[in-house]
Amino acid sequence: MELSKNYQPSANEEKWYKYWNEKGYFNSTPDERPAYTIVMPPPNVTGVLHMGHALNNTVQDILIRRAKAKGFNTCWVPGTDHASIATEAKVVNMLKERGINKNDLSRDEFLKYAWEWKEQYGGIILQQLKKLGCSLDWNRVHFTMDKPYYDTVLKVFVDLYKKGKIYRGVKMINWDPQALTALSDEEVIFKESNSKLVYINYKIAGSDEQITIATVRPETIMGDTAICVHPEDPRYAHLRDAKAIVPLINREIPIIFDEYIDMEFGTGALKVTPAHDINDYNLGQKHRLEVIDTINDNGTLNEKAQIHIGLDRFAARKAVIADLEAAGSLVKVEDYKNQVGVSERTGAVIEPKLSMQWWCNMEEMADPALRAVMGEEIKFFPPKFKNLYRHWMSNIKDWCISRQLWWGQQIPAWYDKSGNIIVAENEENAIAQYLEANPEGSAADLKRDEDVLDTWFSSWIWPMQVFGWNKEGGNKELDYYYPTNTLVTAPDIIFFWVARMIMSGYEYQQQKPFDQVYFTGLIRDKQGRKMSKQLGNSPDLLQLIEDHGADAVRFSVMISSPAGNDILYDDAFLEQARNFNNKMWNALKLIQMWEGNQAATPQAEPHFATLWIRERIKEVSLEIENLFKEFRLSEALKTIYSLIWDDYCSWYLEWIKPVYGSPIAAADLADAKDIFKQLLQQLHPFMPFITEELYHLLDAQGGDLMPALIPEYGAADAGLLEQGNLLKQLITGVRDGRNKNQLKPKDTVALYIETANPALYDKIAEILQRQVNATELVLSNNADAKGFALVIQKEKVFVACDIEVDADAQKAKMAEELSYLKGFLQSVDKKLSNEKFVQNAKPEIIANEQKKKADAEDKIKVLEESLASLS
Repeated sequence: MELSKNYQPSANEEKWYKYWNEKGYFNSTPDERPAYTIVMPPPNVTGVLHMGHALNNTVQDILIRRAKAKGFNTCWVPGTDHASIATEAKVVNMLKERGINKNDLSRDEFLKYAWEWKEQYGGIILQQLKKLGCSLDWNRVHFTMDKPYYDTVLKVFVDLYKKGKIYRGVKMINWDPQALTALSDEEVIFKESNSKLVYINYKIAGSDEQITIATVRPETIMGDTAICVHPEDPRYAHLRDAKAIVPLINREIPIIFDEYIDMEFGTGALKVTPAHDINDYNLGQKHRLEVIDTINDNGTLNEKAQIHIGLDRFAARKAVIADLEAAGSLVKVEDYKNQVGVSERTGAVIEPKLSMQWWCNMEEMADPALRAVMGEEIKFFPPKFKNLYRHWMSNIKDWCISRQLWWGQQIPAWYDKSGNIIVAENEENAIAQYLEANPEGSAADLKRDEDVLDTWFSSWIWPMQVFGWNKEGGNKELDYYYPTNTLVTAPDIIFFWVARMIMSGYEYQQQKPFDQVYFTGLIRDKQGRKMSKQLGNSPDLLQLIEDHGADAVRFSVMISSPAGNDILYDDAFLEQARNFNNKMWNALKLIQMWEGNQAATPQAEPHFATLWIRERIKEVSLEIENLFKEFRLSEALKTIYSLIWDDYCSWYLEWIKPVYGSPIAAADLADAKDIFKQLLQQLHPFMPFITEELYHLLDAQGGDLMPALIPEYGAADAGLLEQGNLLKQLITGVRDGRNKNQLKPKDTVALYIETANPALYDKIAEILQRQVNATELVLSNNADAKGFALVIQKEKVFVACDIEVDADAQKAKMAEELSYLKGFLQSVDKKLSNEKFVQNAKPEIIANEQKKKADAEDKIKVLEESLASLS
């Protein structure tokens, strides 16, 4: 089979994904092997694949494929989240396009349209993940609104209600005027805003005096019920028991005194609007102030505002400022930067609002979840996120779990005509409870709560419920797969989801939901900006896959992806991936070319190059294993990349390459193929498609790569590794010398080497001579000939050639290297003579420093001898 000039990813990726899927390599059922389980953070059912998904899911796929190659029974569970707010918004927009108003529909009618939208668009992102090569178990797809899942969410609600951990009450909440629903604190993000600080005069009742306040929300003054000052502020001490008059509406309000006030901020006087600010609400509760809510759910002013009724709050802000100016109450307006809370889903500015909602008491559940992470029963990678987690969990607040939407799990609470609450898993049980307590009543007396539960209230049981936690009578799957092994997620949902899953795990399973959490960073452009559609710096992921192949995209997001830190993405990574693909492709073409010209005579012993690279694979295999344990996946990829590009392609294949026109030894060819297959096995989790293709082209009868187990390599032979390293340095040193002395590639040289290890050259002389175009290699000194001298490790090398070499320049170069080495030796000696360092450093670090010292001393000795011979 003739290979194309370059690797063509499009021809192979769909083929191999279909092949793996049909072979059942993605599927898992419990067996005698240890399980390795990952539950995918369920993307929103509204989602389409973007760069963040590429990173997160590539990491998960790498871990799953690596675990499979290490002998684990791998299970990666896919699914989607119903995403109440985002999906309802999509459905409402779809209805608008059809000329339908949501408010004209019943709940059931709306939900019928919502399910229609979900069936049409809801599976798009999962199908797109196939393009990325994700080895998900497609027999296990879950959706948080599927009936078994839905019912389990209600069961959890009822259970926590019975335990007294869920309750209903009026509190100040975050209101989204666009989505028309309450939000939890974690669903509010704060952004810097260029606001206006408005200074307003309030008249003091019964006098000509005025008190000035400063506010960024003048549109709420109609809800003011007090002005507050500090009790020790001498400017206002005379105003005890006084009242102020709210401009524009002329309502009298008391002046109150409280140490909450910062005397240095603004004028030291604060307007108190309990209905529209959490701090004002707390002051109002303390001082028993009236609460006047002047803003409708949709962000417009209501009748209680008395003026500008029906006007949007931001338009009202401008109108009120104009009114204040006209009334002579406006003092001044200043530019002011402040933090404004916006809805994480819609981007609308949040309106603090008093509202009757359902709440979950988190304090008791937080305690075991906090201990699990701080005690490293659950490990965070990188561990720096433990502090963030600890801070939030130590200051946890009750969770607002009700949402004023229709799409989602409807709260299983019913109200009778007197407002009494009945909580049950279904309507039948609710009616039975009610009739037992009210024999004279009827089912018609009950009305179900209209609200749905927060989306996160369903996803916090995800690691349990995807394995059928709610099944009756035992569950082998849950026992086998739970706790899961690794959660891969972004740090921005550490509170939304990670913490809550840990809490629910201990609440219901009395154990952790996962062993470790790997936090990915954000993908930014090379200027450091977060990728977004608005900036136009977020590439179309599917188009990237189409243009460059999934392997290249996976490589591009992983090659510079330090654990937990943001990634500066650059299209150059795609070019690097393409070049890497072609490097491996050309290696295969070279091997296939050799297959047609093999030597018939058997080889006496393995080639030195083969012995060396097998030890190198052992060495690197251990490095990779340790890097995976620490989730340093980017470094693992770089290590494998270097092993293939440098050690295999640039060194090994060159060392075993036969003289032009000569046949290759059959054993060398077999070794080259076997070694290539081992390297592909290490690379496969990162770049699955090209590795499977190359694996089959190398050996059509060798089985499949994806399920193949990585062998246990054992310790590497340090002596052989050192010999190979010396050979590389000899080749590099002589080549550099040739270049500096302007020798042409065709110009031959002779090598004279003084060495303490002459037996080594029996193994490497032929390789060394061919690599540097040397006609002979003699183990002696021949400084009398024309040429130049080198010191490579402890070897004194003289390169004889038919040119005059500047001896003074040679000596200057050696003297410069000698000076550097002596300085280096001093720094190592200083470190080793530091008692504190020797006492605290690990033994392997001390041994490494001692080796550096010995190597430097040896090299110094050889350099001094070489300099003496040139003098």
